[in-house]
Amino acid sequence: MSRTAAVASVVDRVLGLMVEIPVAILVAVEICVLFAGVVARYVFHAPIVWSDELASILFLWLAMLGAVVAFRRGEHMRMTAVAAKVNPRARAFLDLIAITSALAFIGMVFPHALEYAEEEVFILTPALEIPNSVRAAALPVGLGLMMVFAFIRLARHSDLKMVASAVLLTAAIVAAFWLLGPFLRPLGNANLLIFFVGVVAVCVFAGVPIAFAFGLATFGYLALTTRTPMMVLVGRMDEGMSHLILLSVPLFVFLGMLIEMTGMAKAMVQFLASLLGHVKGGLHYVLVGAMYLVSGISGAKAADMAAVAPVLFPEMKQRGAKEGDLVALLSATGAQTETIPPSLVLITIGSVTGVSISALFTGGLLPGVVLAFTLCMVVWWRYRGEDMSHVKKASGSEILRTFVIAFPAIALPFVIRAAVIEGVATATEVSTIGIAYAVAAGILIYRKFDVKRIGPMLVDTACLSGAILLIIGTATGMAWGLTQSGFSRELALWMTGLPGGAMTFMAVSIVAFIVLGSVLEGIPAIVLFGPLLFPIAKAVGIHEVHYAMVVILAMGIGLFAPPFGVGYYAACAIGRVDPVVGMKPIVGYLIALFIGLVVVALVPWFSIGFL
Repeated sequence: MSRTAAVASVVDRVLGLMVEIPVAILVAVEICVLFAGVVARYVFHAPIVWSDELASILFLWLAMLGAVVAFRRGEHMRMTAVAAKVNPRARAFLDLIAITSALAFIGMVFPHALEYAEEEVFILTPALEIPNSVRAAALPVGLGLMMVFAFIRLARHSDLKMVASAVLLTAAIVAAFWLLGPFLRPLGNANLLIFFVGVVAVCVFAGVPIAFAFGLATFGYLALTTRTPMMVLVGRMDEGMSHLILLSVPLFVFLGMLIEMTGMAKAMVQFLASLLGHVKGGLHYVLVGAMYLVSGISGAKAADMAAVAPVLFPEMKQRGAKEGDLVALLSATGAQTETIPPSLVLITIGSVTGVSISALFTGGLLPGVVLAFTLCMVVWWRYRGEDMSHVKKASGSEILRTFVIAFPAIALPFVIRAAVIEGVATATEVSTIGIAYAVAAGILIYRKFDVKRIGPMLVDTACLSGAILLIIGTATGMAWGLTQSGFSRELALWMTGLPGGAMTFMAVSIVAFIVLGSVLEGIPAIVLFGPLLFPIAKAVGIHEVHYAMVVILAMGIGLFAPPFGVGYYAACAIGRVDPVVGMKPIVGYLIALFIGLVVVALVPWFSIGFL
């Protein structure tokens, strides 16, 4: 290691700790503030008037510092399908391009973030009466820290010639666009294709993190083809990341980690295994059922799969199940359970479209059951001849014992969903109730609570949340740019004029979101296109909750379908299986998922029957 790289490594560790410790404290404080607000309102009937305002101020800091942690760790969401197919040297160069592209966006938007924070000093918050710049300062601070870590990552690279090539190539592309600015402006709406299709596609397929791909395209479009002040883009990012509904994102992520750490997820799986483990394909049915119960609470499908797969896979392999089929079914259940509340996709779609979170939580349960049924049909067909002579059926007492042990864990998802659906608490507030419940259950019932893991869990929570929220911020800016261009109006006219009316619109939406889910992942696709398409769905007579279920499931199929769906590769990593061996078995499950999706699309009752 060169002297420069060694110094950069030391600075990285020190600065990393200086970010991780405050962000872990921020997550813990957010939980305490919101839980105190719930207790004060529902127990003592004395609301804390400033609790939501303080939570909102801290939330933006949590989001930006969490994004910094994700950037330092290289954990911002990105498409790696292309990079995985090239040789190691080309892959290393694409990784550098990802860093330099992110650095280009940060460097261009940073001065405007400073200007935005300075402007907010004149606005006082209503309850605490402090300058709003205290909150807005999180934007330039977070961007500045990401800039520093970008330079550190470049300095630590062993091949300085490759680093210089990546920097020069990125700078040349930015300069070329700047020089072409006078020629781009007269092109009008053709610039939408150049920036929001061309630039985004090139960046995403090159492996640039999605948040920065969106940011670069939006900044380039607004700066080179409009007269919009760039401070407006920062304001739209702030607006997208600061919605109080989204505060439930880090809280549910932390709750999911608690469920895994306390053994609650394992207890659920063991109970289902005692019920169905003796039937043909029984543990496959257990996998489907366990993902249904656990799904949504962790905030990340990878966390859901990681809570279930290690408990089931060893026994399933002993019974002769093939690795490829196991990982294929695990990936398929990830897509099947996208609508199960309290899914972060549901919370996000409610945030960006204004659809009732309670209605989405109610409507999301049955579509997941429909897709579970179609998956179980494939399992039944594939395992109808399985030899179960060596498997002992659990006795009634064993089933009862595992049920008693699992009951507190099984009750948690239903308590959370019922509290939101019945209006007892908001999606944000109920997550703190779930955290308190999980802590109490872990300490008093399961006697499994490792205090040493809490710190890393808080940092991991902020990291994942920051990566999600930065995408939401830049996608909100992009959606605003598309709206201002008149694109949304033209899209509405075109979509409403399609022959066949609602059914054609639904079919086009299904195909579009399967493709978008495979390329952009779920939340970016929802944030970017939800505000554009939901009003059109309403105009052609489709219920917004029904439409939400259909597009979420379509997006999930794309997310977990190889060769591009990153969810599939996450399932392979968790199952420690070569992705190639699951390619053939997953085809049957994907067909089953698509059939279930068509049923949900054709029968609105599954989505809105209980509203």
